[in-house]
Amino acid sequence: MKLLFNLGVFPLLFFIVLALSCGNKKTGDEEWIRLFNGKDLNDWQIKFTGYELGVNLHNTFRVEDGILKVCYDDWDRFNGEFGHIFYKTEFSHYRLRVEYRFTGEQVAGGEAWAVRNNGLMLHGQSPESMDLDQQFPVSVEVQLLGGDGVNERSTMNVCTPGTHVVMNGKLMEQHCINSRSGTYHGDQWVSAEVEVKGGEIIRHFVEGKEVLSYQKPQLDPQDPDYNKLLPPDGNKIVRKGTISLQAESAPTEFRKVELLNLEDGAEE
Repeated sequence: MKLLFNLGVFPLLFFIVLALSCGNKKTGDEEWIRLFNGKDLNDWQIKFTGYELGVNLHNTFRVEDGILKVCYDDWDRFNGEFGHIFYKTEFSHYRLRVEYRFTGEQVAGGEAWAVRNNGLMLHGQSPESMDLDQQFPVSVEVQLLGGDGVNERSTMNVCTPGTHVVMNGKLMEQHCINSRSGTYHGDQWVSAEVEVKGGEIIRHFVEGKEVLSYQKPQLDPQDPDYNKLLPPDGNKIVRKGTISLQAESAPTEFRKVELLNLEDGAEE
């Protein structure tokens, strides 16, 4: 019988298998897509208020040491240039998992509410559809907040730029609703997850514990972009959309951004 693998072929096959496995991560029978690959931002699009799509203002979004960073060391002052970085693909039914932390000081000129503040923008409009001076994409925001070292401040809240949600059968028109999470002070890493089931239900988790849930994410008829984003069938329930991370004056780091697609037959 001939030896099937010689010393030259075996290492080659090993590295091929290794390379194919690096893009996705399997946990049991689950295959998570690494939206952030730890190397570059090639699969993402950047949009800042007042700037054309693709301008990475002051090199704010960058990858260093395998971490996706929101940096303000090249800024003199913040003047309302809110930034978002969008993943290339839209999703509907999925679980999104991130590990994040806040670092450093807020850039001068940032809003008081934006101290140690970032967000996961879900079911969002495309960056191409945003107006030049638009501050936030119409979306459902999973608000990430860091503590101030003294006061209680929950994270994984929900905010609704251009949208509404339903809780306990009631349409919620207030902009932000707090979760039941604890407060995370300092520069500690926080593990957060969101379960999204189209236009049915969205659930927030912190360190594996559910802290908030709501239903029927929908477009706000009072928003200026309502008619532009309303689908031809007139159904205002939002069932899918983009995923983006924010830059609103607070230095932030993400060492993990990964997604488990829950749709049958779904592809990356």
